[in-house]
Amino acid sequence: MEKVQATELRPGMVVMYNDQPHRVMTFQHRTPGKGNAIVQVKMRGIMTGVQTETRLMSTERMERVAITLRNMQYLYSDGDGFVFMDTETYDQLTIPADALEAEAPWLEESMEVSLQYAGDDPTGIELPKLIEIEVTETEPAMKGATASASPKPATLANGVVIKIPQFIETGEMIRVDPVELRYVERVR
Repeated sequence: MEKVQATELRPGMVVMYNDQPHRVMTFQHRTPGKGNAIVQVKMRGIMTGVQTETRLMSTERMERVAITLRNMQYLYSDGDGFVFMDTETYDQLTIPADALEAEAPWLEESMEVSLQYAGDDPTGIELPKLIEIEVTETEPAMKGATASASPKPATLANGVVIKIPQFIETGEMIRVDPVELRYVERVR
């Protein structure tokens, strides 16, 4: 298996931790003023479903679990989970809601996603790299503020709050990276 450095971890990655496969939910690279850099990681055990939070030294290496991807279409949420359909075989599969906490707000009916498998077990989904979504609420632009120097918070149509440039206004469509929760560009 491939080894990755702690600073290369990203949400959605599957790694071995305590001899069990875990899916990275969130990760934060911190460089304190004094001392070594650390990586704060929140993971969920694939077999157990137990969530774990740990700190790793930025130089530590973890084994990355080989995953396979299958194209799926999101159909609907049935309350307990999310139902997906394999686009080749038309088989349906339900993934528990707690396994997709971070991805759930971004799911829209008929959306094409890639389902991740570690062996025969589904571990999560891979969302599209960019999602177009409407800004439903944001503050008016500050006069004299430059676009890069002072981002402002914005609530999107799915309820997620991200930072956007000052020139974006309520009602505009933007492209967002759903994994890193960051603004990419305005939809023209």
